[in-house]
Amino acid sequence: MRHLLAAMCAAVMASPALAFVPQDGALGFQPAATRIAERIHVFHHFVLIIIVLITLLVLGLLLWIIMRHNRKANPVPKKFSHNTLIEVIWTVVPALILVAIASQSFPNLYYQDVVPNLQQITDKSDKMIADGKTAQQERFAKDYYPEAAEKGFVNVKAQGNQWNWTYTYPDLVDDSGYPLEFVSNPVHVGISADADNYAGATGRTDFASKPRNLGVDYPMVIPEDRFVRYYTAAADVIHSWAVPAFGVKTDAVPGRLNEGWFLVEEPGVYYGQCSELCGVNHAFMPIEVRVVSQAQFDSWAELMLAGDYEAAYATVDVFASNEQATQFAAKQ
Repeated sequence: MRHLLAAMCAAVMASPALAFVPQDGALGFQPAATRIAERIHVFHHFVLIIIVLITLLVLGLLLWIIMRHNRKANPVPKKFSHNTLIEVIWTVVPALILVAIASQSFPNLYYQDVVPNLQQITDKSDKMIADGKTAQQERFAKDYYPEAAEKGFVNVKAQGNQWNWTYTYPDLVDDSGYPLEFVSNPVHVGISADADNYAGATGRTDFASKPRNLGVDYPMVIPEDRFVRYYTAAADVIHSWAVPAFGVKTDAVPGRLNEGWFLVEEPGVYYGQCSELCGVNHAFMPIEVRVVSQAQFDSWAELMLAGDYEAAYATVDVFASNEQATQFAAKQ
């Protein structure tokens, strides 16, 4: 009864779920939900400008050559095979372009690949504040979130199976010392009985609202404004845990434990899919991540550890009303 009341209270004090889903006919990336994704978008736009300029230059050269150096304009062709200046230019300029791209690419690769040292982040931020380097500290905080670093990591393991995900929270343990672990199954598997099977397994009637090939029965849940360190592995073949709005994609390899990190500031529902060809049902292996308030996350974890999965799902099926959620809704 206590668990049911907790779920009912969360539903009363809540607002509609805010979902990031692919849009038909959309151009570009999904909106960035993490600093990792924001930096990827900035890098993409930077490289896109370079590509456009190179394309226009090559097009202009082709048109110039066609107009100025055709048979009609030059009935007697000139005979030469080398031009030192041109050869220097087409060697040096591409090299400089690659250096410019690398100067932006390498820092981003390091930022997203290396899991942050939270103690170092906190110490560095405190030192900047003590030294009066306010502007420098603000720039540092934009990338490294010192306030979130003080709260520590939320650790999650995502194991790929044919064809679903098993999520394990090693820091959330029950009275017997076992960590929270559950299987996240796809709602759609490409058969006519999908709706009946989903209703029979969960007792829910919201099948029609689930995005096609993206919805799951029990999603991964994480709190907002927290560093999330995720680990990936696989039980059978290579899978890949990927959420476009987070800017993360990490292979899940049998016999190997890979890791990554992200931090999401906005509450909402974020979707992804296995991004590695993993067998006949590869298209039906979605990822659903729900980002909720810390209070909701704590309630969800308590109910999950108690084995009341449906009550736990009800606590994160809606999002607690707060200023941040309101601002997020206004952006959509």
